[in-house]
Amino acid sequence: MICKFVKSTVFNSLSFGEGWGEAETLIFNMSTITHGLQDIKKELQHLPPEQLAELVLRLARHKKENKELLAYLLFEAYDEAAFIEKVKAEAGFMFSQLPAQNYFAAKALRKILRLLTKYTKFMASKGAEIELLLNFCTNYLQYADRKTSHKPLRLILTRQLEKIRTLIGKLEEDLQFDYSNDYNEVLNEAANKLPWINKGSYLL
Repeated sequence: MICKFVKSTVFNSLSFGEGWGEAETLIFNMSTITHGLQDIKKELQHLPPEQLAELVLRLARHKKENKELLAYLLFEAYDEAAFIEKVKAEAGFMFSQLPAQNYFAAKALRKILRLLTKYTKFMASKGAEIELLLNFCTNYLQYADRKTSHKPLRLILTRQLEKIRTLIGKLEEDLQFDYSNDYNEVLNEAANKLPWINKGSYLL
């Protein structure tokens, strides 16, 4: 019935000289009907468990990150602290393999940051994100070339400091105090080890 309607509309559009533009827009709009999260939630509530499980598995097969998120929710989310330690260990190993050349080191650091971004999205926690980024900065100070003049390599660290500072400012006051101490320790270490860090630019 929909196909007949579209065919008829296209024919009429052409007959009256409206051209393909409006007809194509109509076809496109009809083929891209979207539903909001509330609509999807209501529909899911009426599905039997077997069908719901099949839909979830289909989503997991559709995209690798969907499968990884589902695995996190099923097997890791109950113990966020333990999961954070696993991520730190994975990132720490990647840091230990950091190339000596600045260009390739910067690429490797961006890869680590993409990994951390993915996991922090899974956890949906500002505190977890701050903890992982602080750990990233600590590893950077241990493994990256401290005397580098390679601007991209320097920017990777300074942008994480800025990001952490912004995230801390969004926390509740009691949590701000806890993470502020950790951040200040990392910032002090960075200022002591890196001659190109202007500590005053990153103070809370």
